[in-house]
Amino acid sequence: MTFDVEVVLRGRDRAVSIPVAIAHGAPAAWDEAAVRDVLVEVLRAVGRAENPATPADRPVVLRGFSWIVQPSDGQVVIAIEIPMGAAVAGPFAIDQAVLDGMITRVLREDRAAAGFGPTIH
Repeated sequence: MTFDVEVVLRGRDRAVSIPVAIAHGAPAAWDEAAVRDVLVEVLRAVGRAENPATPADRPVVLRGFSWIVQPSDGQVVIAIEIPMGAAVAGPFAIDQAVLDGMITRVLREDRAAAGFGPTIH
């Protein structure tokens, strides 16, 4: 699946659109692995917006960002904010609560794998 990520870096006054592809089907059929790939690719897109020479396979840690799943024209988008800027990915044809729950589980699993407690803020 291919989707756009709109990125606004801190200190800049306009967004850039970066196309992203993941090796998963339609959002309604996603599982946690697909959602993890979406989050990783959104964060990589922010890195490419800052520095286009950033390697496509740059390692990503799923910590240190705020996120929300927001309705948009009958679908949903994922909005992420990190210290260097913000990104909005989508839209995706998936239920808001379902996607929100999957993101919560992915982040909880990532924290546990890194040895952190179960709390997500």
